[in-house]
Amino acid sequence: MNANTQDTPSYQIYCRMTHEAAALERLCQVVRIRGFRIAKMTMESSGEALNIALTLEGSRPIGMLQSQLEKLQTVVAVVLDNELAEKRDIA
Repeated sequence: MNANTQDTPSYQIYCRMTHEAAALERLCQVVRIRGFRIAKMTMESSGEALNIALTLEGSRPIGMLQSQLEKLQTVVAVVLDNELAEKRDIA
């Protein structure tokens, strides 16, 4: 596939999940099904939690993906990069 990604919006999402079998696979599946492509992903295990940073590409509304990820049983929190920036400005 030779997709032109120059016009495709890019988003950063930070996700915290409980560390369970196949939790990461479920997260990736929801991202794919909702029409996004993972351009970059970093994951760190911290005790019973997984801290995940995703750079996503896709033209669908990112809020829709955020709400779907929040519905996953193992997800503790989902924060968009722009929301993180807004929280820093408030503090």
